[in-house]
Order: sequence, then C-alpha cells, then structure tokens
Amino acid sequence: MAVPALAVFVAFGVIPLIGVLLLSFTSWDGLGEIQISGLTSWRAVLADPGLPHALWVTFLVMAASWAVQTPASILIGVFLAGHQRYRAVLAVLYFIPLLLSSAAIAITYKALLDPNFGLGAGLHIGLLTQDWLGEPVLAFSVVIFVVSWQFIPFHSLIYQGGVRQIPRTMYEAAEIDGAGRVRKFFSITLPQLKYTIITSSTLMVVGSLTFFDLIFVLTAGGPGDATRVLALDMYKRGFQANLMGPASAIAVILVLVGLALALFLRRLGGRDTGASQLEGA
Repeated sequence: MAVPALAVFVAFGVIPLIGVLLLSFTSWDGLGEIQISGLTSWRAVLADPGLPHALWVTFLVMAASWAVQTPASILIGVFLAGHQRYRAVLAVLYFIPLLLSSAAIAITYKALLDPNFGLGAGLHIGLLTQDWLGEPVLAFSVVIFVVSWQFIPFHSLIYQGGVRQIPRTMYEAAEIDGAGRVRKFFSITLPQLKYTIITSSTLMVVGSLTFFDLIFVLTAGGPGDATRVLALDMYKRGFQANLMGPASAIAVILVLVGLALALFLRRLGGRDTGASQLEGA
C-alpha cells in the first residue's frame, strides 16, 4: 500500500535532490553544456561574504515569524475550537488568506503601503505614509507581518484540531477545583498541545527557509540586502546570474539546515513524539 506514495516521493523528492547535489559540483549557465568543476562552486559560495548575511537574515525571518505566528495561532485555534456556530463562520473567514497566491498578496500589500498612492496617502493618515519598503527595519517588519498574516490561518487550523482532541473531562475536573479560563489554558491546554506545537513549529521553521516569491515581489531582497534570504540568493545566482552550480550549492545548504532544524525540534519533543495527546487522561 505504501509503494505508490514511496514511488512519488522518490521521483519528486529523492531524485531531484540527488540531481541538485550533483549539479553543485559542476559549472552550468542553464543552457550550455554541463561541465564538472569539482568544488569550485562550493568554494565560491562559502567564500562569498554575502552568504553569512543571507543566512543571518534567513534565521531572523525564521525566528521572528515563529515568534509572531505561534502565540497568535494558538490563541485563534483555541478560540475557534468552540462549538458555537459563529466560530465556524469565523474559521472560514480566517482561512481565506491561505487560499491566496503569495505573489498576489505581495502585490496587494506593496500597493497599499506605497507612500504616494497607497492606503495612507488616500486616507491622509500620516502613520501609514512612511517609506515602509525603503527602510531596512520597516521592510523587514512588513515581511514578517505579511508572512504571518498569510500563514497564521493554517497553523490555527492545526491548533483547533489539537484542542478538540483534549478530553472535556479534564476541563470539567479543573472547573470543580475552581480553575478559571486562564488557569485552564496554562495548566491543561498548553501542556496537552505539546506535540501539536512541535509539529506546527517544524512546519513554520522549515517552511520559512523557502520564502521566496513573497519577498521577491514585495522587496526583491531590499532595501540593500535587508531582506535577502538564502532562497532569494539562490534564485538570483541561478536565474539572474546564470550560475547554476553555486545556486545548487545554496539549495543543498538549505536542505541541510532544514533537516538539522527538523531533527532538533523532534528531539525537543522527547523520544516518543508519537505519544498520544490524550495520555494521562
């Protein structure tokens, strides 16, 4: 039964990854003949002073987006886990940003934040007429906001499902002991969501390594290199500078970083990350 899924994974996951790894040891402009160059591409990438900066920006985006998305997703997920009908309607509305294209979202926000023709200029609100995409700190903050706005609905859905698996009897027992909503949240809900948080965090962290289209359309890595993440650096090397070897080397680095982070988060959950969420109920 697992053979079809395994075949698809090998065809679209393992084989392309091996191809990228082999391509990182070659020199290729994307059109001409592929020539084996040994470690030339790796030396060029590792010696480039822009690589540590791109890696640092990538980790900053990863940490900031996780810090914003996780608390908001948990709170929204817990709220939507209620069984009132209006919460089901809100769940549908909250999920809409995830259905939109990242490029379309970036174009929309870029137009709204334009200091001359955007929302602030139209409403004559001075606070919104700043050069949002022209200042490094503001541009970075806009990227984090837009990323969080798009992906919080997905993680809220994960937490909503996790909360609904928590036995109601645990809350009833806490209520008998006189626990209020805040106490029940910190003493029951959060501990029971341990593995859900790890799963969601893994998706956030690994997914943040592949942010490209939104940042490319919104800031193109600017101003300067303030939002130039590794995925964008890989694109610019490969498809703008026609250096497929160095671009492939960066792709391998992204895979290794993502794998290391995923294993680290898995270890945070303990040895038995597959333990039932209802354990001890």
